[in-house]
Amino acid sequence: MKQATQSPSAPRTAKARKTAAAQPAPSGFAYTREQFEALADLALARAHQIGASDAAVEVSEGSGLSVSVRKGSLETVERNRDKSLGITVYVGQRRGNASTSDFSEAAITQTVQAAYDIARYTAEDPQAGLADSADIAPPETHYDLDLFHPWSIDSEAAAALALRCEGAAFATSRRITNSEGAGVSAQQSQFFAAHTNGFRGGYASSRHSISVAPIAGTGASMQRDSWYSSMRDAERLATPETVGRYAAERALSRLGGRRISTRQCPVLFESTLAAGLLGAYVQATSGGALYRNSSFLQDSLDQKLFPVHIEIEENPFILGGKGSSPFDAEGVRVAPRMVVRDGRVQGYFLSSYTARKLGMKTTGNAGGSHNLTLQSKHTQAGDDLPAMLRKLGTGLFVIELMGQGVNYVTGDYSRGASGFWVENGEIAYPVEEITIAGNLKDMFLGIEAIGADVYNYGAKSTGSVLVNRMTVAGG
Repeated sequence: MKQATQSPSAPRTAKARKTAAAQPAPSGFAYTREQFEALADLALARAHQIGASDAAVEVSEGSGLSVSVRKGSLETVERNRDKSLGITVYVGQRRGNASTSDFSEAAITQTVQAAYDIARYTAEDPQAGLADSADIAPPETHYDLDLFHPWSIDSEAAAALALRCEGAAFATSRRITNSEGAGVSAQQSQFFAAHTNGFRGGYASSRHSISVAPIAGTGASMQRDSWYSSMRDAERLATPETVGRYAAERALSRLGGRRISTRQCPVLFESTLAAGLLGAYVQATSGGALYRNSSFLQDSLDQKLFPVHIEIEENPFILGGKGSSPFDAEGVRVAPRMVVRDGRVQGYFLSSYTARKLGMKTTGNAGGSHNLTLQSKHTQAGDDLPAMLRKLGTGLFVIELMGQGVNYVTGDYSRGASGFWVENGEIAYPVEEITIAGNLKDMFLGIEAIGADVYNYGAKSTGSVLVNRMTVAGG
């Protein structure tokens, strides 16, 4: 199977730039930033008037277009437009939340009152409260991170792109016999948030995509696969023909799959799946799992969890990054950092609340991680997928995982899988209906190599990952 045809361009990192507040109001929305600020100020003023000790508000709106086609015909055209004002009210250390899609003064007043009433009857939580004022991102750090690229495409043009994508899949081979369809999506949103500990900020963002899911073969031997391209800027999307052909090649490569006998062997995770291993690590070292004592990586700070050549870097300031942000969901300042260095854990993923529960400081991760990269100091520029297959030697190359078989309390990992059996660094035949199993602690320590075939999945980027030993259960 050929290597993925879509790869992210080199990351661009923010330096000194104008603040978001200095930029003109984004186009294509029903509300200006100034109107959002006025709505937020109204909600905070109402909260103060009725006796709230603190309050936080977020006002947002989003709009978009989604079009799907199947077998050369238009299937659906969906337009979405929504708006929301959500407020969190604190009465001492009691907290209440409420939201509304009605931006009238009367509706906002009622929503604030509802949040206040909930707070009054909620049990006290000693760690409840806004982010500390010392942690708030000041306005001069609200960089323009190039996150907003509106795509003024209409339904006819979107359908034409989707048809080109699906058509390219069908044209790849006569063995592409069916399709689950192709789609084009153009989405944009903006928000403004403020709270009584001094934070004020917001920005607009966009996310566009094109995708297809072709089916190869006939009868009992049919195989399905898919591919997509997703970017904040539509001009950086892969062409419809590239997406369609690659999806078809993936489906075709899986024809003739067979089961293999149970064994232990090295496993190479395709880069699209390797991001899931990184996600599992983030989940296990997130504050919520840690303070609840529900993580197999409890008390792992400064512990060696990976080989010394492995690093995990977080960078919130990559221009156009899908996980980029000048501040976290609480308005806390963010900064680039090494999460794992020389295989050792340097930090967790904490919000203000989870940090207080653990007796630690927030890491600016309320709302999630920011542009994580799993990398190896041993990776060379030439370590593409064929090179990684040679490093695998004889073993399993996994391109699809099924099920949710991860136990975050114990670290046990068991997933349905399909992919290819590899012998002497070359793909021998496709395999299916197998299960791969291990323990994430052993898998992390067993990472032998990470490829240069970097794939970005949301806020996570990694090349293919070679794990030295796992159990493969077949027929």
